[in-house]
Amino acid sequence: MQIKTILNRIQKYPGFVFGPARLLRGGRGLRLEIEIYPHRRSRGRCGRCGSRGSTYDTNRDTQFFEFVPLWGIRVFFLYLMRRVSCPRCQEVHVEQVPWAQGKHRVTTTYAWFLAGWAKRLSWRAVAAAFHTSWDTVYRSVAMAVEWGRAHADLRGIEAIGFDEIHWTRGRRRRTAPELTAAEDRSPYVTLVSQIDPGRKRLLWVGKGRTKKTAGQFFEWFGAEPTKALRFVCSDMWKAYLTVVAAKASQALHVLDHFHITQLLSKAIDKVRRAEVHELRQQKRPAFLTKARWVLLKLREHRTAHERGRLRELVRHNLKAVRAMLLREDFEAFWTYRSVHWAGQFLDRWCTQAMRSRLEPMQAVARTLRAHRSYLMNWFWARGQICAGAVEGLNTKAKLTTRMAYGFRGYRCLEIALYHTLGDLPAPEATHRFC
Repeated sequence: MQIKTILNRIQKYPGFVFGPARLLRGGRGLRLEIEIYPHRRSRGRCGRCGSRGSTYDTNRDTQFFEFVPLWGIRVFFLYLMRRVSCPRCQEVHVEQVPWAQGKHRVTTTYAWFLAGWAKRLSWRAVAAAFHTSWDTVYRSVAMAVEWGRAHADLRGIEAIGFDEIHWTRGRRRRTAPELTAAEDRSPYVTLVSQIDPGRKRLLWVGKGRTKKTAGQFFEWFGAEPTKALRFVCSDMWKAYLTVVAAKASQALHVLDHFHITQLLSKAIDKVRRAEVHELRQQKRPAFLTKARWVLLKLREHRTAHERGRLRELVRHNLKAVRAMLLREDFEAFWTYRSVHWAGQFLDRWCTQAMRSRLEPMQAVARTLRAHRSYLMNWFWARGQICAGAVEGLNTKAKLTTRMAYGFRGYRCLEIALYHTLGDLPAPEATHRFC
């Protein structure tokens, strides 16, 4: 079977025919060159508007377009570009070809091939595996993201979640005139995800975590999809709470279970660190040495050794142990089925925490009291949203940045997150290479 027979089966271009193929040896090893010719009666398409027009001339140089490798051999299409007299533009432009976009010298099929592998490997690894450049992989992923976001279906979204990730260290220089100084210096990126039980995906990425950032999401999302929202999940960041209340007041705003647990864990750790310093000043035995995770772990996650260590700490009536016991008592809050009795439990727990004389736990109690209505919404939405999916996507987003060993530019980070977590559609092809 000839090479062009295989290509006609898996990658046929109407109006063009494959010509002879030749195998050559170059500086990077073997390469396969395949010529392409237009049909005699075919009229070229304008490279600017796509209208058909008469062709009267050709470029002098043959153009090379890289295709998907065959048996580890680099494959190139060779074509002599024609000039088209466009009746709509009233100008002469180089023709538009179906296997590549614009002035790119990588075929669209090969770009989608690289973009598919870029979901599995880092961009540098993909470039090394297929003997191409990092820039080629980047442009391929950017093309896939641009096409996918343009054809993404935003219908039927009822639950979304706001969260942020820390993507860079320190302050960054101003790179875009439309960004305010606060947004440009912010090392955070806001992620908005769909968290419906049937589908979880990243919807939008924005720089910073200000009110303006959250407002930009709703501007992009549109008025009709916003009205269809039933649930919004987020942490207690004031910018998110304020903007959601203004833009999607009909939706039930739920505080994420994970962030409440994280707030309590941070309070326990503050109490532990302060008590370690106090024990050292009093020259008492270091009871809390290597006890951080014994205190922070949930009861069901502790090992037998850690449970024994905890029984030993309880004998000494330490502040950190009292803080840990308050956290364990609060876990019963999530088991209630009645909103009324859950509210009664929350009020009793906050009173107990305020009387504990532990400042970090008192701060948690004040925070929970200030956000009591949002906490109660968790019970109304239970079983109808997947609040844990927000943190799951957050973890995958951090993994995406680690696979790239850190992105130096925000645009690269944005494209990578959409590509990996966006569940973006792809055009139908006659053949899938990966």
